Amino acid sequence: MSSVVNAEPYRIKMVEPLHMTTRAEREEAIRAAGHNTFLLKSKDCYIDLLTDSGTSAMSDAQWSAMMLGDEAYAGARSFDNLWNAVEEFYGFPYTCPTHQGRGAEHLISQILITPGQHVPGNMYFTTTRAHQELAGATFHDVIIDEAHDPSAIHPFKGNVDLDKLRALIDEVGADQIAYINVAVTVNMAGGQPVSMANIRAVREICDEHGIIMWSDATRLAENAYFIQQREEGYADTPCAQIAKEMLSHFDGLTMSGKKDCLVNIGGFLAMRDEDILIKARELVVLYEGMPTYGGLAGRDLEAMAVGLREALDDDYLAHRIGQVRYLGERLIEAGIPVVQPIGGHAVFLDARAFLPHVPQDELPAQSLAAEIYVESGVRAMERGIVSAGRTKTGEHNHPKLELVRLTIPRRVYTNAHMDVVADAVIAVWQRRASIRGLRFVYESPTLRFFTSRFEPLPVSPLPVHEGTQEEHALAH
Repeated sequence: MSSVVNAEPYRIKMVEPLHMTTRAEREEAIRAAGHNTFLLKSKDCYIDLLTDSGTSAMSDAQWSAMMLGDEAYAGARSFDNLWNAVEEFYGFPYTCPTHQGRGAEHLISQILITPGQHVPGNMYFTTTRAHQELAGATFHDVIIDEAHDPSAIHPFKGNVDLDKLRALIDEVGADQIAYINVAVTVNMAGGQPVSMANIRAVREICDEHGIIMWSDATRLAENAYFIQQREEGYADTPCAQIAKEMLSHFDGLTMSGKKDCLVNIGGFLAMRDEDILIKARELVVLYEGMPTYGGLAGRDLEAMAVGLREALDDDYLAHRIGQVRYLGERLIEAGIPVVQPIGGHAVFLDARAFLPHVPQDELPAQSLAAEIYVESGVRAMERGIVSAGRTKTGEHNHPKLELVRLTIPRRVYTNAHMDVVADAVIAVWQRRASIRGLRFVYESPTLRFFTSRFEPLPVSPLPVHEGTQEEHALAH
């Protein structure tokens, strides 16, 4: 590994101009978007930190590979290239491509879940839980308690709480658990990793009870890097080797290639059981396309095959996670409350601590994300009560974490951009007392954070007091 980890481990060949809007233009844009950053137009966003999904900059090797894409409807060699890459780097003998990660989530939920069963996981992810519930399962959070505390310092806050998992098995019976889904890393906890020791321990429990162990492996390369940096015995082990060992404990995985495969579209299921592969191929024909392309062009398969290799490079990972840490440390130095330790793909602002005067039912994270955009043109994402949705009886879910995610696309921005972001958040922090909450004006029934619309709550009236007409007029 290079001794220089602060400089980008690449040269820039092509640039895309950025356009800075005025504050008045941003105020109008956020109103038109219903104070939902998902509904902003990309052209109105100066630095876009909405997501790291599909927003990576591809390499020259990936662009070159795209020119070799085999666009045959069936049996394309581009599928063979992806299949071979997954087997070589992830260790799974079978692969079924999908158009993106949630396509893979849908397929595995339909295959493994019988209505009425239970799915434990190390904190929910929005689309994963939605597919599990639509298939008739009940989700159970079995992550360690530290994950729900933004200020708790723990090297592996994504770990499964083994006692919680055993208690659920005792309560519902192993035969009523469809599978356990272990995310590496855990997005909703702040991009927090899972240790190798914890993965092994979960595997032992699954073997003891005959439970399938699956992974949401969307950010597996970042998880491997954290193991290398934080877990005893791995300091001198390449991240690619750590990732393969990590995945050796799972029966299969869902993958959104739009993250750690460094592409703009794509995903897949990978598994060891040929029976699951056969069922996945049956469903992929119905929902995605032929089993050899899964809703993707051959050029997309080629880019993903190259990208999953590149994402496991140690120098790339040191820079990628170092850039996220750089932004987080700037905010911590300014006294801004963020989830700690800093995660792998984003800096998460603690909206509860940032806006303590805004109750959770007044959507503080959604309000904070909108304010950051108005301040600077930086687009962030809510990860709190809006993302958590409603219970089956219609009440808001009230997550312990009420966060705003500043998500860093891979190989896209420099640290100078991170300084702009930090300065913007600091400016909002300095005027935080003036920020008020939001309320729904339109609420989507499913995954509401994508398309719901909001408006600011009215300013509370001034208290009535004795005085003359002139005094009242001056007061108002």
